[in-house]
This record gives sequence, structure tokens and C-alpha cells, in this order.
Amino acid sequence: MANQLNLSIDRSSPVPLYHQVVQGIESAIHTGLLPPGSRLDNEIDLAAQLNLSRPTMRKAMDELVRSGLLVRKRGVGTQVVSSQVRRPLELSSLFDDLSNNGAKPTTDVLTFSHDEADDATREALNLPQGATVYHFTRLRKVAGKPLALMENWVRDDITPLTEELLGSQGLYSVLRNAGVNFRLATQRIGAVVANEYQATQLDAAPGSALVTMERTAVDDTGRNVETGHHVYRADSYSFEMTLVQR
Repeated sequence: MANQLNLSIDRSSPVPLYHQVVQGIESAIHTGLLPPGSRLDNEIDLAAQLNLSRPTMRKAMDELVRSGLLVRKRGVGTQVVSSQVRRPLELSSLFDDLSNNGAKPTTDVLTFSHDEADDATREALNLPQGATVYHFTRLRKVAGKPLALMENWVRDDITPLTEELLGSQGLYSVLRNAGVNFRLATQRIGAVVANEYQATQLDAAPGSALVTMERTAVDDTGRNVETGHHVYRADSYSFEMTLVQR
């Protein structure tokens, strides 16, 4: 495996030996030489191939696991993790982010209704008693692989929504085309373990990790336009953010 990856160790380099291994395997993953799901030789064999000590090789592999590039699975060994969709933390939709990055997302509309809002939805969207909303659940896929299970509630005084429309376009694109100028959103990101329904829809194992996102978006007139609860496969999805000192 080490020879196949063209890993070489320069013992005269000031770069620590374990980090040279990390750099070599990172490069192989990013260039596609090690595609997602690839299995690596065990640490003893890799250490022997590179003439390194086992502790040095273990340190390198530990670093790659911590960085999310490799995963250790009992009975399987060490594998390259599935490539992730990395989404910046900004006021945009998943559909737009995927499309802008060259992906071709597809959407299955699982449920769709136009009903009176419950108390939680009226509070989230600041609606009066008796107001009605669109309520729907969608499954977003990339290359045929399930990525996100999304449940949303949208006020119905902006534009008519249909299953066909939501199946062909992103929600924010539909609302922007109807004249909505998004201004801000409150958002909460967390994690859960998949229940039976989520696991089935996302083609994941029950109990596997999911990333969660709850958001309520506001337009430039101060209207709470939509609110949603989304879950994403943690092995395929992450949020990126930039932190600044204040």
C-alpha cells in the first residue's frame, strides 16, 4: 500500500516522520488515489513498508482519524471516509450550495400539506391564531445518495407552493423568485443518533450519527418567512465557519 501510494520518507527533513506520512496519505486522498471507502494496510505492515516504528505509524494514523479523513472499523480495518459536503455557515440553501459547487442535487418530496399552523409553528413564524402554512418533508440527494432529510414550515402569504415546484427547485430559490429578500436567520446546529425512520430515509444504520440544523429565516421586511428542522448524514456533511476575536 505504501509503495502504491508513492509514500517516501526523508529522514534528513525537519518535518517529523509521522507528519510526512500524514501529508502523503492526505495527498493521496485529495487527489483521488485513495478514493472514499479504500482500505489501508494495518499499521504494522505500513510501518514495515516505510521502515518506521509502529508508534510513529500509529501517531500518523491517529492524526488522520482525528482530522476526519480515516475511520477505524472493527472487523474491517482502517478506511478512507466518504467525501463530505462542506457547507459554509451563511444564509443560503443546501440546494444552492450544492449547485454552486458543481453538484446536481435531486429532491424527493416525501410529504406535503397546507394546513392550520400548530402553536409551535405560529410562534416561530409570528403568525396569528388560525393562520395556515405549507408543511413538507423533503429528501435531498447527491449522485443518488441521500444526504439530508428536511422538514419545513413556510407562511402561505408569499407565493403558492406545490410538490412539483419543491421537487425541482430549492426552497430559497422559489422564495427569492417570489420577491423575498432574506436578511437574517436564527440557527442552531447539533447532533442526534438516527432513529428508524431517519435511518431508512438516509440509508444509514439506526443509531448512527446525524448532524442537525434548526433555522428560522427572516426577510428584509421583518417577516419570519420559514422555519425548518433538518438532519444530515454526519459521514457526508459538515458545516464550516470562520471565528473572529471580539
